[in-house]
Amino acid sequence: MGRQTLERIDLGETPYTEAVEQMGQWVRQRQEGQIEDRLVMLTHPAVITYSSRTPRHELPVHPSIPLVEVDRGGQATYHGPGQLVGYLVVNLRQRGPGDIVRWLENGLISALDTLGFPAVRRDTPPQSQSLVGVWTPEHEKLASIGMRIRGGVTSHGFALNIAPDLGEFSAFTACGLPEVAMTSLARIAAARGNPAPGEEEVRAAVATSLGAG
Repeated sequence: MGRQTLERIDLGETPYTEAVEQMGQWVRQRQEGQIEDRLVMLTHPAVITYSSRTPRHELPVHPSIPLVEVDRGGQATYHGPGQLVGYLVVNLRQRGPGDIVRWLENGLISALDTLGFPAVRRDTPPQSQSLVGVWTPEHEKLASIGMRIRGGVTSHGFALNIAPDLGEFSAFTACGLPEVAMTSLARIAAARGNPAPGEEEVRAAVATSLGAG
């Protein structure tokens, strides 16, 4: 992909359905050339989202938080306080050839490295559930990625665990991977005896790594 910059937009806590509605407007505006490529960073109140391809047995039987079907790739995941969500609205036709998901994985890995948290991406074996995302070297998952491309423009993006309630992930099958171990920067830092980075520090590192001014 090309190295064009992204417009950085910072929002606070935004209800998931409200953010998705806004994202649809941004996609249309980008398709029509009214706005530039952008990275929108925000947080959501607690919600579990899933795609139309998610098997029903992977969802909570008696959810204690809202359950919302969405039009993105990937399987079920949790969003909530303590998690940084980033939505990418990017015109791929103007950026040239390249894998937007791998670019995002590598960008998040670079950002985490600057914060002192080594991370890796993983290739998915043939006929296996997707391992897209960002992982610790021990293969615990730090960030989930799910995107959609419509009319050459991306939407949705990533969810990076800074200090969420990881117990919420136990109520369903996260990312279609029954054995997945979710972790967070706060948990890793605590194991080292260090404080976790704050959300603003993480936002700044991610924005810099992804070229968002």
